[in-house]
Amino acid sequence: MSSLAQQIAALPAPLLARLRARGFDPDRVARWAASIGKDRDARNRLPGTVEPPAPGDVVDLPAEGTPEHARCREAGLAALRRGEVALCVLAGGMATRMGGVVKALVEVLPGRTFLDLRLAESDHLRRTTGVPVPLWLMTSEATNGPIREALGPRLGEHEQGDLCTTFEQHVSLRLTPEGGLFVDEHGEPSVYATGHGDLPDALRESGILGRFIARGGKTVWIANLDNLGATVDPVILGWHLGHGGPLTVEVVDKGGDKGGGPMRWNGRPVIAEDFRLPTSFDPKVVPVFNTNTFLASAEALSALAMDWVYVEVEKKVGDRKAIQFERILNEVTFGLQARFLRVPREGLAARFLPVKDVEEMERRRPAIEAIARARGFLG
Repeated sequence: MSSLAQQIAALPAPLLARLRARGFDPDRVARWAASIGKDRDARNRLPGTVEPPAPGDVVDLPAEGTPEHARCREAGLAALRRGEVALCVLAGGMATRMGGVVKALVEVLPGRTFLDLRLAESDHLRRTTGVPVPLWLMTSEATNGPIREALGPRLGEHEQGDLCTTFEQHVSLRLTPEGGLFVDEHGEPSVYATGHGDLPDALRESGILGRFIARGGKTVWIANLDNLGATVDPVILGWHLGHGGPLTVEVVDKGGDKGGGPMRWNGRPVIAEDFRLPTSFDPKVVPVFNTNTFLASAEALSALAMDWVYVEVEKKVGDRKAIQFERILNEVTFGLQARFLRVPREGLAARFLPVKDVEEMERRRPAIEAIARARGFLG
């Protein structure tokens, strides 16, 4: 049987060029292949000391009506009016949920798709501040074409300063459990997107981030496409700018949910998924978890240099098991010093309304509509 290196080298040149243009690294894939099945759990878990957040690591959003709330709001509005903020929405993946339809183009409200509501948010910000807030969508090979087609004339604004544009996350090739190249039922290699953790590298490589900084851009607001509660908010922006650090992470009370949350790792505040924690650490002692909404210094994001952890994931492709390696965006907290802001998850102020499938969308639709109206995104 040929080696993995030989299998990759034998791929058609156009395919290899397409992959390399999207971050594909054969040497890295070879290292992944050599590690498959070898102490995966130990590789995933953090070495050293993991402790709950220290007092003051998680701060509550200033209450409305307080001087601090007013101060944060004014500081945030001033930054928006100076054109210092861009909204970056995570709209990648392989379009495998929601019946194989690209999620951005699914109607979440009558006549309004997820993408429509993000565009409505962008329009509202322009009306209220007098300055456009760039909207960048991190897409994948599977979602980029349909999203760009849906954006239509909006993409024309790209030439006027990246006001509405897309950039693609990275891709790689799935492997067999034995470490060879996985091929589908048609004998073709199986391409996949390598995770939201691609964002810093992919955004920098696109040139969008550098041009933003050159125009005076300061803050990149990062949010999931399907979390329509995670909108640009001047109060949160002002709080982020006020602490002076490079990164703010929005967290919410867990309730009955599970998810990666704030920890102290060797004394450093980080966000870690449960599978990254030592087996001796009980994640229930941390009452909040990460919403995957981040406010990042554009300069810090541009200069970020870190060794990303790619986690080994089993994937069912057809009726066969494949192995893929992915990186998680919350690991950016291992490279940038983070502050954690607890935000509401209930009522009109809710900032965590994830929609992972059709059933959840139906359940959340009334809340999504109420919030969209309250925030001025619907007429």
